[in-house]
Amino acid sequence: MKLEQLRVFLAVAEHLHFTRAADSLYITQPAVSASIQTLEEEYGVKLFHRIGRHIELTDAGEMLQIEAQKILDQVELTAQGLRELNDLQRGGLKVGSSLTVGNYWLPHKISHFKQQYPGISIHCTIANAEEIVSGTVSGLFDLGLVTGEVKASLSQNLSVSMIGQDVVTIVVGQSHAWFGRDRISLAEITDTAWIMREPGSGSRYMFERSLQGWGVDPSTLEIALILTTSEMIKAVVEGGIGAAALPRSIVRSELKLGTLKAIEIVDDTDAPQHIYEMTQPVILLRHQKRFRTRISKAFEEVLVEPEKVLV
Repeated sequence: MKLEQLRVFLAVAEHLHFTRAADSLYITQPAVSASIQTLEEEYGVKLFHRIGRHIELTDAGEMLQIEAQKILDQVELTAQGLRELNDLQRGGLKVGSSLTVGNYWLPHKISHFKQQYPGISIHCTIANAEEIVSGTVSGLFDLGLVTGEVKASLSQNLSVSMIGQDVVTIVVGQSHAWFGRDRISLAEITDTAWIMREPGSGSRYMFERSLQGWGVDPSTLEIALILTTSEMIKAVVEGGIGAAALPRSIVRSELKLGTLKAIEIVDDTDAPQHIYEMTQPVILLRHQKRFRTRISKAFEEVLVEPEKVLV
């Protein structure tokens, strides 16, 4: 079994079409057919059902698709490790990041890394926290960065370490009833509409976990809107609709300009004795069983350098 045969097979399995697979590989359709036929004859199995002009994977084909991808991924990882023997002059790193980290903290770190290693390419994907965790588990990302806590059910085989911390604060716009106040009581938290991130985002998870810790059922909140980006939430709240719980790193400029105001939550507004605070850790994720490349180690060193706190 040759690596090129596996690449041809995976292309056909992806496109479920011999001609399109050939086009994607820049080889002829007869060459693709011959490669698949050789595999089938060598091992005495059928990899595809031929149904008229269409093809479908057989059980053997589905098994080979999974294992072939593992083999080629390992070959690529090995090749990358060999390329890194040139003192980090060339190579690449795939990073997955949740929105808050990716938009407000990570760019500075990537810039610092590129100054030290200009020949290394960084491919960064921004998604919500659950997608980053699952992508790191599956090998889609070499490293993952999220905020908040990582559910144990999603993080099997992952190394999880805190590399920083962000403060989550409640903010309102100028036309909101709370704008003229510095603090509210915990009991008042259900007196306003809320603008929330989608389920699966680190910020929403941390806010709801904090509420539960304070004895407030998150389901009692009036949720006016659910939006997929913090930028959209900022704009809506600035427009006077509801309140939101957002990382302070996201709203720093708006707080300085006065278009948003941070509101503290206390146990008693007349004689405050306790301020309820929300902090969310910045979490670095790495697969425990995958080879840790020199590029990955170098990037991790940059991530944990000073300026850890996102406040």
